[in-house]
Amino acid sequence: MNDPSQPKIKSAEALPIDGLLPELRAALAERTSAVLVAAPGAGKTTRVPLALLDAPWLAGRRILMLEPRRLAARSAARFMAASLGEAVGGTVGYRVRMDTKVGPATRIEVITEGVLTRMLQHDPSLEGVGLVIFDEFHERHLHGDLGLALCLQAQAVFREELRLLVMSATLEAEPVADLLGGAPLLVSEGRAYPVETHYEPKPVAGRIEEAVARRTIEAMRAHDGDALVFLPGAGEIRRAEQLLRAAQTGGAGGPSLPPGVAVLPLYGALPPEAQDRAVAAAAGGERKIVLATSIAESSLTVRGVRIVVDGGQSRVPRFSPRTGMARLETVPVSVASADQRRGRAGREAPGVCYRLWTESEHRQLKPQSDPELLGADLAPLALELAVWGIDGPGELAWLTPPPAAAYAQAAELLRELGALDAAGKPTPHGQALAELGMHPRLAHMVLAAKPLGLGALACELAALLGDRDVLRSRSVDMRLRLAALRCQVRRAHF
Repeated sequence: MNDPSQPKIKSAEALPIDGLLPELRAALAERTSAVLVAAPGAGKTTRVPLALLDAPWLAGRRILMLEPRRLAARSAARFMAASLGEAVGGTVGYRVRMDTKVGPATRIEVITEGVLTRMLQHDPSLEGVGLVIFDEFHERHLHGDLGLALCLQAQAVFREELRLLVMSATLEAEPVADLLGGAPLLVSEGRAYPVETHYEPKPVAGRIEEAVARRTIEAMRAHDGDALVFLPGAGEIRRAEQLLRAAQTGGAGGPSLPPGVAVLPLYGALPPEAQDRAVAAAAGGERKIVLATSIAESSLTVRGVRIVVDGGQSRVPRFSPRTGMARLETVPVSVASADQRRGRAGREAPGVCYRLWTESEHRQLKPQSDPELLGADLAPLALELAVWGIDGPGELAWLTPPPAAAYAQAAELLRELGALDAAGKPTPHGQALAELGMHPRLAHMVLAAKPLGLGALACELAALLGDRDVLRSRSVDMRLRLAALRCQVRRAHF
């Protein structure tokens, strides 16, 4: 990028997205919305915000970029800041739950999706913000869909000049462009090297982590480079880690790993330093195996990966109207997700992908993953909409509308909690629940416990109940979460 009006980027490696940036700048100069589809590796996450930073229509206002996960948000902010020769918190910063690095000079804020909801509830017009970018929108998280719906209404009612940009790697983009009022659709090809793909000769039997460990050992012995291994959750990752570490010492009773291989887990509940270690390039002369959930499916580049071993499963939240509770369910990946995972082996050089399912099973996979909104507990969403000031989801524009029956059940729960009145309007108690930023059930427990002198205990219980794997949580991380919850409750209400 040689445009003198653009920020000075150190060692600007050419990326496929660069050729599309002038067209994107022109599209957003003429229209208030755009859709960008760019294959993995094109550079959209770290190039686009910097390229738009000095656009005349931005007029010195900030750019908010949404990332589905905290690790991706921190990683993108650090990369952009480093490309400007700055530390995070200067021109580029981030806001994620319980971790913020922004300063008075910050112009680009990389945030997680729930943070946008809180920002909109406190300032529906988003004064001081000129552009909101929804990155990796194909993941279709509930807060991403909600954030886009609220931003569209904010744009229509408060800020006609507010720009919205939806970016994705695998999304069917035409419906999104239509939702944005016929927004221009731009497409960039990624930079991908060829990836040789292998399927299993027959369906995998037994524990998935055992099959994954066996195939990973074989792949590390047969190929050069590092391996990225996909498993559905933290429990499977820990068991696979134990199997692979046993193979390092010869204690597994089978083929052993080559010497000098580090085995590194990567999932959302790990401390940031452990996540950073997994994403960074291996030390000189070493190789690594990164055992990851779908957190590594998009937005991140795990350096040095030439091998992908895909267990073919992901874990998604599912709400049961019968019990009124949500649970995590293990499901097969979609074709789009499998292709995203395979592409990780070809980001930097030719690679190889081992899929632990048969070609026949592959033909039965869904083309795309279901939006989270279709199977999630809608009580948090219903509370947010009530606080936003509308009577129901029909007053907003959605890419996928919330299911009517699930939404009605969510509203009934909120009335039972005293969060909504008979007319569906938020009560003062409901406003207080929304401010806590946790599930309404847990927020209600915390607020009800305070007059009884049990506020601290309720905070601890809320942290435990909100954790997906209580017994194996890292003690330091849990203490930080408890302290942050206590401070948040005291500051907001007590």
